[in-house]
Amino acid sequence: QVQVEESGGGLVQAGDSVMLSCVVSGRRTFDKYAMGWFRQVPGKEREERECVATINYSGGSADYEDFVRGRFTISRDNAENTAYLEMNSLKLEDTAVYYCNARRNFGVAYLDYWGQGTQVTVSS
Repeated sequence: QVQVEESGGGLVQAGDSVMLSCVVSGRRTFDKYAMGWFRQVPGKEREERECVATINYSGGSADYEDFVRGRFTISRDNAENTAYLEMNSLKLEDTAVYYCNARRNFGVAYLDYWGQGTQVTVSS
């Protein structure tokens, strides 16, 4: 049973920084999961989560959505089974529930594991 757990959210002011963490437990194969951070903004359903950033198995390659590129950094520590999202220069519109995703690819199919989400609220 794979479990994904986020932490690190909270109430911050615009311009502040926050570091989110995501621990994946239950399997000794963390380096076989591509990791991603998604967010559910206010007024949207969970199924409408938008991708924020993704990182490959080794951590050598990462992708960002335009609205966070240059401000957020995704990383991972495979020895600690943990992925991170460093969020800088936060804006009001970054307010959302942030979800961690662990994806195991099997070629033509994949398995997604999600955490429960952590709230980040940016105030002025």
